[in-house]
Order: sequence, then structure tokens, then C-alpha cells
Amino acid sequence: MSFIKEYIEKETINRRNLLIAGAYGVGGVAMSGMFGAGMARAAIKDPTVAWSYRNRTNPYWNEIVSGGEAFVESLGMDKEALVHLINEGSSEKSLADVKATLARTNGDLALAIDTNDAPNARPVVEACVEAGAYVSTLWNKTDDLHPWDFGDNYVSHMSWSDEGPAEQTARILLDAMGGKGGVVHLGGIASNNPAIERLQGLKNALVDYPDVELLAAEPADWDTQKANQVMSAFLTRFGDEIKGVHCANDTIAYGVLEALRAEGIEGMPVVSYDGNPQAVQLVAERKILATVFTNPHWGGGITASLAYHAATGAFKPSDEPNEHREFNGPSIFVTPEDAVEFKANYLDNVPTYDWTDFWGPSNGPIVYK
Repeated sequence: MSFIKEYIEKETINRRNLLIAGAYGVGGVAMSGMFGAGMARAAIKDPTVAWSYRNRTNPYWNEIVSGGEAFVESLGMDKEALVHLINEGSSEKSLADVKATLARTNGDLALAIDTNDAPNARPVVEACVEAGAYVSTLWNKTDDLHPWDFGDNYVSHMSWSDEGPAEQTARILLDAMGGKGGVVHLGGIASNNPAIERLQGLKNALVDYPDVELLAAEPADWDTQKANQVMSAFLTRFGDEIKGVHCANDTIAYGVLEALRAEGIEGMPVVSYDGNPQAVQLVAERKILATVFTNPHWGGGITASLAYHAATGAFKPSDEPNEHREFNGPSIFVTPEDAVEFKANYLDNVPTYDWTDFWGPSNGPIVYK
């Protein structure tokens, strides 16, 4: 597991470099809105394609952006044509970057974005609609924000139905614990939709395990370093009461494993989420019990593709049914029994996707409770 220690050490250096890269296109003044909300504009012949995301040091987001680059290359352009708006987990920077890019491109923009937290989605969408740009969101938005309320410019939203898969991984964890003892949960950013759903999945499973106690659940902000600190604090606080660890994503699990290693703890049951290559290898080695693959390469490419093709007039979003504008991405469980085969099929040889097959691998409409 030496890569985990190296990953933690390199993260700070990589982030500093990415902040410099993320400044691309951030300069400029705010745009005064050429198009009112809901007003039509002609198709954009050659829109700038941009992806706004946390950072590329996270393996999951690296795969997301790799999908965006693959889509851009499918258009006959170099992958460097994709504009990277790196927000480093700041919703304020996310919105400021989007507004600056709208100004710089005069609204000729196809934007794919994870808005970092759900409340930030509305001002991002409203800024894009006002400028006449086209935007597709991923993962985070509030339940009352819908693409069909904004005409064609808010093209689509894709998320994943995380509660069910998180419950299933939790059951694997709780069974490995023998159905008794203490469990801790390390989550993502507290206001993130997936963080909320993945914790709820654990709580759903715990109903059937009366002899398991949820000792603590704390956010680790999707961050390896913070997860390492949180898990170290859990070990100090609870000691050998902890019999299993439920992680909201793979990068959190890396920090947890390093904290366990530092205390000389081997064989602690741990589950995670995302299906990153390193995590899949750890599953194959039975150091993680299970992870859930959400096909970030496809998700990143198709989100950019939807925004681009709507911008160029290749299809009209308002002509599509609601389930094509708010939909779930695919999920695949990865366990020690199938990790090697899965890695060969999806990670070692990334499939070639048809980026105009917008909803082929999707997993049905988003259902709100």
C-alpha cells in the first residue's frame, strides 16, 4: 500500500500546480446577459467546451475529465481544447470561474459541471441561461431545480442512485463484522447529494443489524488527507470498539487504510465507493471488501457531449422527455471475486463510447422522495 502514502504526500504539490492551471479563462468582467431566461438563441457553431470540477489529483475526477477529453477528441480536436475550471472544492470559485468564462466566450459555451455543492447549482444555471450558454450538471443540485424549467439552455442533470448501492456495500461490511460491534462512517462534503445518500444507505442497513452500533459519522470532504486525520481521531476516541469502516468514496478509504496501518491494525473490514483503479486493486487484494463503479469516464464524456450537442442544435432538449433530462448513471459492484475481470474490462482497456448515444448506459430517471 505504498502508493497510498505517496498519494497523500503528492496531493499538496499537485493541488498547487492545478490551482495555477485552473486560472485559465478566469480573468475578465461579468457579462451583462444578452439573453433573458427562457429566450431562444441561434445554435452556436463552435462553442467552447469546458469542464468545471474539484481537481484532478482525485482519481475519480481524473477519470471524469478524461472522459471529457475523449469526447473533445471525438470532434477532431486536441484534448487540450477542453477548458478546465478547477474549483478545489470552493463553490464560490466554481461560480466565479463560470461567470468569467461566460464573459470571455460571450456565452458561446458548452459547460459540464459538478457545482461542488447542491445550493451552488442554481446560480450557476441561472448565469448560463442568462448568457445564452448551455450547461449540463453532474451529481449536485437541489431537488427543486429542474432542467425543463429553463428551456433548452439547462440541458441535463445526471446523478447516481447512491442510497441502494451504499446500503448493499454496508451489508457486506456488517456481515464481515459478524453482525456486531462498532462501525464508523467517513463521508464527503456534508451538503453533497452523494454524501447524504451514502450515509443514509449505511443507516438503512443498520436497521437489520441490532448488535452493530454506529459510533460516529463525520465528513472527510472526499479528501485522503482529511480522512486520514478523521480516522486517526476515531481510533484514539474509540480504540478497539471499531470493528468496521464505511467510506463514502475510495480516496477516503486510502486515508483510512493508512491510518490503520500506522496503528498496526491489519484486516479491519473496509468498504468504499467509486471503483478507482487503485481501489479495485485493493479489492482484488482483499484489503477493501467492495467498491461501486459509477463509470466516471462515460459520465464525464456524456455530460460534456449533451451540453455541446444541445449548443450546436444537434438536438433540442425541450423535445426530450423528462427522464432524458434528469437521469441516473450506471453502477457496478466490484468484489474480490470479480475485481480482476472487472479491472481488465473497464480500467486496463477503457471502452470506446459513442458520445451521441446520450442515454444508452444510463440507469433510469432520478426519483425524488
